[in-house]
This record gives sequence, structure tokens and C-alpha cells, in this order.
Amino acid sequence: MNPSATVSASFQSALQAAREAAGSQHYPQGTLYVVATPIGNLADITLRALHVLGLADAIACEDTRHTQGLLRAYGIEPRAGLLALHQHNEAQAAQGVVERLVRGERVAYVSDAGTPGVSDPGARLVAAVRAAGQRVLPLPGASSVTTLLSAAGLVGDAPGAEGAFVFQGFLSSKAGERAQAVEQLRGESRAVVLLEAPHRIEALARALAALGERRVTLGRELTKQFEQVATVAARDLPDWLAADAQRTRGEFALVLHPAPAAGGDDAQAQQVLQLLLEELPLKTAVRLAAQITGAGKNELYQRALELRKAQGGEP
Repeated sequence: MNPSATVSASFQSALQAAREAAGSQHYPQGTLYVVATPIGNLADITLRALHVLGLADAIACEDTRHTQGLLRAYGIEPRAGLLALHQHNEAQAAQGVVERLVRGERVAYVSDAGTPGVSDPGARLVAAVRAAGQRVLPLPGASSVTTLLSAAGLVGDAPGAEGAFVFQGFLSSKAGERAQAVEQLRGESRAVVLLEAPHRIEALARALAALGERRVTLGRELTKQFEQVATVAARDLPDWLAADAQRTRGEFALVLHPAPAAGGDDAQAQQVLQLLLEELPLKTAVRLAAQITGAGKNELYQRALELRKAQGGEP
């Protein structure tokens, strides 16, 4: 049998299973269904998502070509075609969705991958629908954020910190702003989730290197054939990427592990040093920071070097 025919038959079986598993639930009309879709592996679609996509009167999506491929694989034919709703037209297109909901239609929204509204279009659409008094129902599913967190093995030092995290998303593409953002994360007692594109991953790695021994778990091409998950010290991240050209390819999610518990004096010394470095030469800033805070000069000097390196400057 042709392998593609076998796959198609399997997906058709999944669609039938979706009807049987999810069909008994009530799916109200005049409702926006926010549907999570696979982040790479087509098999990660949920049965409930398949049922709703087949039931919807209209499907709005970030990229019609991308979504058409997903629907075609499972034999789903949109009843009213596909509605393009992406970051460039979201505010305007949202009004068209609201009009459909007012008429009593069921509208499903999907982004290209993962959960809409999480570093993807969808938040403005949901806000517009709620403002119009229409109902929104989320269908949970794939997300690069929770996927990588589950493989990071996070253990927090502070009481209640275990499992806690902050979703930071994409940092600035500007070197100075990126370095400043990383420095602000230095004392974060919760894990921090970052996202990055392949053409900027090396720049992000250089910025994160300023955090020294702080652990970073990097997920590349999550759920796909060449998926890779690795945990390294932040200072070693640039070298880890450089060791294999394949490691800079694909979409990235990163988890910055929680900062070790630190005393207030140490945190104050680092803050003073950072402020002084903005106005003074490195050695002068280190000397004054040591005098003001009583912190060790050698430790402050190493921290200052890391900060300047992250900002792309010279000592």
C-alpha cells in the first residue's frame, strides 16, 4: 500500500474518533473557538480540535496556506473557506469575525502553530469578541512553552518556586536593550521562558552568557524529526551552538532556570555596579561599587566584564 494512502487513512480514522469522543458535548453557536494546533508534529492535534474544526461555520487563521495543509491532511473541508487573520490585519479582521458571531455562527481561530495569543495573533481577536459580548471558548493543546518546561527539570530554591515560571517571549533585537533585559532577569527566582528565531539565536546566546553558571534549557525543533533538548550553563551556550552548525537551525524555545537564592547585599552590589557602569569606565565603576557596598572587588570585576561583553562593548 502507498505510505501516503496509509497516513491519510489513519488521519481519517482520527477524524472519526474525534466525532465519537467529542461529539456528545454541546458546542454553542455565536461562539469563537480558540483552537491550539501542533507546533511541528501533525499527530499532536487533539480529537476535540478536529471535531470543532469540522463543525465550525468558518475558520479564521494566521496563514490560510498553512492551515489548509492541516485541514487537508485530516479531510476537513471548511464550510465557508478560510478567513485570513494575522498580526497585520487582526484589528480589522476581528470585526468581520464578530459580525459572524452575532449572526449565530461558530468561528474557530487557529494560528500557524501552538496556542493562539501566546506570542501569536489571537489576543486582539479575543478582546474584540469579548467587548462585543460574544462568547469565547478555548481548546487547549500544543504549546512550545509548556512542552519545554516539562522537559527542563526545574527545581526552585525558594519556597513555592518549584514549577513557577514567567513567560518573557522574544527579547528585543537591539543589542543594548537585549542585554539590559537579560540583566533584569538575573535575580528572577522563577524560571523564565524565552522564544527566538534561528537568525537571532546566536545573539541571544551571547547576551545570556553574562549570567555565568545559570542553567539554560534550550529546545530546538520541538516535536519534529530533529528535535533537540539540552541544558547547559549560560556562559557555555554560545560555544554549544557553535559546536554544530545544525544547532542554529529551526525555531527555539529556552528556559532560563531560577536564580539561586541570593542575599540582599549581593543583589544591591550588582545593582550599584550596573548603574555605575552606565556612566564610568569599568575599573572605576568596580572600585566605587566595592567601596559603596563592601562587596569583593574580584567578583565585581568579573561581573562587570560579563556585563560589558553582553552589551558588545570593550572593557
